Amino acid sequence: MAVGASAAAVHWSVAVGLVAWAGWPPLVANVAGWLLALGVSFGGHHGLTFAGHRAPLRQAAPRFALVSGMGFVLNELSYALLLRLAPQHYGAWLALVLVLMAGLTYLLARHWAFARSPAH
Repeated sequence: MAVGASAAAVHWSVAVGLVAWAGWPPLVANVAGWLLALGVSFGGHHGLTFAGHRAPLRQAAPRFALVSGMGFVLNELSYALLLRLAPQHYGAWLALVLVLMAGLTYLLARHWAFARSPAH
């Protein structure tokens, strides 16, 4: 849970900071937040959360990138819809979307991305 919370905090802080201080559009800032959080998330999950699964790096990294990328597409679509309702609440909407996506990402990471394949 700490890894996911840390990655979400990085994602949210970067995205909201870029909107508030640099004037970036929220959907563009969301991409930057996700890209930075991706490294935090993968590193933490591979080294801590799922370390006992012993999935080889060459297997886990591309799988996790796919899981995270698919989750981000859902994140961005959901965020875009919410921003149409009330764009001034971009920070709250992003927090909501990140919380909703966290569970899905965790389950896919646990049961597929970091699962040791039978051949290993």
